Amino acid sequence: MLDTASAVGKAPDRGDPPGPARSRRLRPGPYLLILPALAVIAVLMLWPIGQIGVMSLQKIGNRQLRGEPAENVGLEYFRTIFADPFFWQTLRHTVLFAAVAVTLTMTVGTLIGLLLNRLGRRMANLVAGGVLVAWATPPVTAAIIFSWLFGTTGGLVNWLLDRLPDALVGGGWADYNWFATPLSTYTVLTVCVVWQACPFVAVSVLAGLKSVPDELYEAARVDGSGPWRSFWTITVPLLKPIFMVLIVMSVIWDFKVFTQLFVMSGLANRDAFNLSLYAYSEAFGSLNPKLGMGSAIAVVLTLILLVVTAVYVRVMVRQGETA
Repeated sequence: MLDTASAVGKAPDRGDPPGPARSRRLRPGPYLLILPALAVIAVLMLWPIGQIGVMSLQKIGNRQLRGEPAENVGLEYFRTIFADPFFWQTLRHTVLFAAVAVTLTMTVGTLIGLLLNRLGRRMANLVAGGVLVAWATPPVTAAIIFSWLFGTTGGLVNWLLDRLPDALVGGGWADYNWFATPLSTYTVLTVCVVWQACPFVAVSVLAGLKSVPDELYEAARVDGSGPWRSFWTITVPLLKPIFMVLIVMSVIWDFKVFTQLFVMSGLANRDAFNLSLYAYSEAFGSLNPKLGMGSAIAVVLTLILLVVTAVYVRVMVRQGETA
């Protein structure tokens, strides 16, 4: 008995680390597991971004591409960009397009998700698989499809509008060029991007709705709540983390839209440029490429997206803390 008591009451040796200190001991295992992923990210992402940052401070043209040393111009390209009204026009196009596209994507995707939730299991899976085909379509393919739909030669949309009564839609649709003005170009681009993005939002919302207990909606119906009130008092609060992540991801995707706009409008219609197309045009759009200027525009776009990404990471971390 005396031995047991003395064993229990034995004070820890001075050489033994306390309990909390043992738990904080550095364990190399997790860091070794993520080391290959960090190496791939560093090679494929960080190093090219670093090179873009260096090129934005240098004058690089055909001579430099042939091997001549690049001239260091410091922040000259950034001062030129911020003093150029055309840069602010492309930034305005980028922001307005992202705002409209994200709003429509979230609205249409949520409505499709709510509709899928009302279907039976087999029909919901069948319809969800069908709408995901649009999401899986490559951007180049989607851009070609919409270029044909809204084209002046054999375009299906112009053909349909031309056959509607002029009292409804007006006349002259047969030869209407959707890609002649920025507003009509971004109208087609918005339809194309929303068509591709809303299936992912719909399936994500559907997955979230499956986790909401049906008892909550039944209790709301007993209390006299209609579908609209149940949506705002039950669905939106419970799916708020999912909506936040989807909104941030959609903002990132829509800010860097390039392929669809390049296929539809090309480099000839400068009035319809966004930041991505402006950077490409400066870097590769002429016989005398200005890679430094294009890199400076790309750096500005990257910084904007990094701010949005920081918001996304913060949302993810807060979700992990509240889960």
